[in-house]
Amino acid sequence: MSDLSILGIPVANPVLVGSGLLTDQERNIRKLIAKGAGAVVTKTIHPSPPMGLDERILRLPVGMLNSTTYSKRSVAHWLEVLRSFAADGLPVIASVHADTPAELGLLAAQVQSTGCRALELGISCLNEESGLPEDTPERVHAYTAEVRARVSVPISVKLAIGEGLEDRVRAAIDAGADAVTISDTISGAAVAPESGELELGGVYGYSGPGIKPLVLAAIWRLRRRGFTLPVMGCGGIASGRDVADYLRVGADVTQVYTALHTDMYATLDRIVDETAQLTAAPMEALQ
Repeated sequence: MSDLSILGIPVANPVLVGSGLLTDQERNIRKLIAKGAGAVVTKTIHPSPPMGLDERILRLPVGMLNSTTYSKRSVAHWLEVLRSFAADGLPVIASVHADTPAELGLLAAQVQSTGCRALELGISCLNEESGLPEDTPERVHAYTAEVRARVSVPISVKLAIGEGLEDRVRAAIDAGADAVTISDTISGAAVAPESGELELGGVYGYSGPGIKPLVLAAIWRLRRRGFTLPVMGCGGIASGRDVADYLRVGADVTQVYTALHTDMYATLDRIVDETAQLTAAPMEALQ
């Protein structure tokens, strides 16, 4: 699979590591790539992330809830790290977001100046301090268009499945997106048995195996309805079989994240190996 690429970046395999707490440190990103990740998406870089929140994860029998937001590391820190990645030719995609489209355009231009080869717009995060954003086509278009006007590198827009997904994907395309990442976390909650209150204090982002069938269906529908842009599929990937399923419904590559919270490097190594074995066979054999 030496000819595989996404967002203009050649990747060794279709198993990328998605954005999150595990990709908030340079050493983790470098080791994930060394352990076989096709590419790594940084934790979302934000010019003014909320600093006083109690950010936690809650493991569930199936998947995980998390109340984390954006990287607390400064933009200056990330620009230095991204320059280092670029100098070493590493396949790293910078996840970025900001409070307004104009601010995101400025941040994207700063990131591009480091030599970073691609961006993922993390504009659909469920865990913002102000609550769940109303992710409308107009909002997606505004953020994407502003970034497109400021940078020339390829960009993917990360969107959550749910109502109006096709309209939001169409808005991203119309505004100049080169790809979409589907899906961001979806709204989830768990009840603490002792108190009857919501765990983590509210509704936050749910990820893990429970959303995989929903994301597969969403990508399948996009392809059936004529959307041809590259798709990075993510949600509930824990094995090579999961990766193969995403490729079969039309994803170009995948992103794994939640499963890596258990034995991060060993889990990644296993998924990459299983994927290589499965994708060596004709696609018909994956059915």
